[in-house]
This record gives sequence, structure tokens and C-alpha cells, in this order.
Amino acid sequence: MSDATTGLNPAFAQIDSLQLNGDPLIICDVDEVVLHFIEPLEKRMARLGMEFIDTRYRLTGNIRHAATQDLASYEEVYDLLHGFFDDPDLHQEPVPGASRALAELSRTAQVIMLTNMPARFQKNRERVLASNGVPYPVIVNEGAKGPAVSRLAERIDGPIIFLDDSPSNLASVRDAVNHAHIIQFIADPRFFATAEIVDGAKLTSNCWDETHRFIQGILSEHMATR
Repeated sequence: MSDATTGLNPAFAQIDSLQLNGDPLIICDVDEVVLHFIEPLEKRMARLGMEFIDTRYRLTGNIRHAATQDLASYEEVYDLLHGFFDDPDLHQEPVPGASRALAELSRTAQVIMLTNMPARFQKNRERVLASNGVPYPVIVNEGAKGPAVSRLAERIDGPIIFLDDSPSNLASVRDAVNHAHIIQFIADPRFFATAEIVDGAKLTSNCWDETHRFIQGILSEHMATR
């Protein structure tokens, strides 16, 4: 019986196949957390005659056609994003410090990438991440991330640390896993400057050095109490 029939999140089967132990778990989003997303998306939008209206954290209702000023429809935004990830020439620059920080943190914690995108893009996403020094398991998810993180948390005895740029995903995980350490990370300086801090976020940052120190503090405290 398929997940569609049972109503299970497609990410659950991927999660259940992971080799995990009870050690602390860092669950990390990809776009605007370890790979730049806004800048290359804007370049693609410009080629298609589209632009952002402002730097509020939403896509539907925040993209318009430059020539007419008409808002892009949901279907047009959907096609824009899928075309972005399906582009064989797509090049996303790494966020400075992300690879190094995760490598050092992985010495005492497990690291998983949790990204929202159709499953057909998973292999390409794994390749791009690995080529940028981020060689960790990639789980592709649909919709809110709270259920997937809750599923992961069932198998972890130590701290759960969740990083994402999306306010809705941060709130979803906050509500689903109340002991998770929520980090709001937004690499793009314009979107970071205008972002509303998510209730319950333990840290709001666009700097991996700062974020590394914060997470290391959580891990060190956990180790001291074992």
C-alpha cells in the first residue's frame, strides 16, 4: 500500500530507512541555510521578466511580472520553482561557513538535510550538496516539516536542533516537537533584515560562525550532563 493510500508523509519512509542512533540530531534546511537560493532565483526571474515586490518572506503574492506589474499566479510560481531546480545549468553558491561548521558539529552530532521539493529532484540535490562539502543524508519533504521532524525525534535521545529560513516550517516544528531547539537562519541579507522573528526561535542568524557557536553550546551542555 502506498503512502498516498495510507496518508503517510512521503518523507516517513526515507526517515525510517536512515541509520540513526540516539545521539543529538541537527536537522538542516538547504536553501538560504547552506546554499544561496534567493540570488540565483532572482537571476532566473529576471530572464523570465519577473521580480520580487519586496523582501517579505513569501513567494506566492510576492512575485510579479515586471512589464505589467501583475502578480504571478500560484501556477506560475510553481513552474518557476520547478524550472529552477530542474535547470541542468543551475549553480547555487554555498553559504559561507556552512560546510565547515556542519563538519565540525558532525563529530558529536548526527546531521540530516530536510528540504521541501519533489522527490525527482533528490538525487540532483544530493549531488549539489556533496560537491559543496555537505555530504549528509537528504530527506525530501512535502508541506509542513513538523511531522517529519517529529518522526525523526522518536529515534533520538539527545537534543534536536532544527534550522530553517521559512517561518511556517519553523512554527510547524516548534509546535510538533516542543523540546527542539529552533534556529531561524536566513542567509540573504535583505530577507534577513526584514524577517519577523519566529516565536520560540532560540537564535535568529545569518552567520554560520555565530550559529556554530550556539549549536556547540547546546551539544557541550548535553555532553556535560551525560
